[in-house]
Amino acid sequence: MYIPQSFKEADENAITALLREHGFATLISVDGALPVATHLLLESCRGDDGSRVLCGHMSRQNPQWKTFRAGIEVLAIFQGPHAYVSAGWYSVPSAPTWNYMSVHVYGVPRIVEDRGELFSLLKRLVESQEQRYPADTRYRIESLPDDILQGMMDGIVGFEILVSRIEAAAKMSQNRSERDYWNIVDKLKEQADTGSRRVAAEMERRKKT
Repeated sequence: MYIPQSFKEADENAITALLREHGFATLISVDGALPVATHLLLESCRGDDGSRVLCGHMSRQNPQWKTFRAGIEVLAIFQGPHAYVSAGWYSVPSAPTWNYMSVHVYGVPRIVEDRGELFSLLKRLVESQEQRYPADTRYRIESLPDDILQGMMDGIVGFEILVSRIEAAAKMSQNRSERDYWNIVDKLKEQADTGSRRVAAEMERRKKT
């Protein structure tokens, strides 16, 4: 991913937070000479040795999993908040732009064959999403009758991606004057869409840290 130096994100905590909050990613691999992609939930976690791993699953009918090859990297793209920035918000003549946060994660996938390991993977994925709800209302995958659970597991392919490198960008008007920076924040707060308001909040956070 092309990232101008001023927009390169090096904060490990910020990267981890984006991966967790925006886990619905785009997974890209290569089938011969053609790129193929699936939109799916990927959870970022740490392996036993401290390495970063992405966990996920896809339908067994989705042919993409058959493109996973030993030693061949795939690319997972995580998109954070983003918003249009009008050139009318600057104090000097300029062009409009787009503020955004994005993380590209590369790694080699491993298909999870063991049923116990696959169940643990699914349980982790479900719990990572259910934790936003009150504890007494959370869905538990263990509540499924075993025949239904086994049938669902038969229909999917679980996998882990051992992360080899990460590229992260946070284009948040760092190249603008202090005056224009805060005017952009104020203007984004006025917009009706959630993306604009979330970018404004992120810009404010960065000035406070």
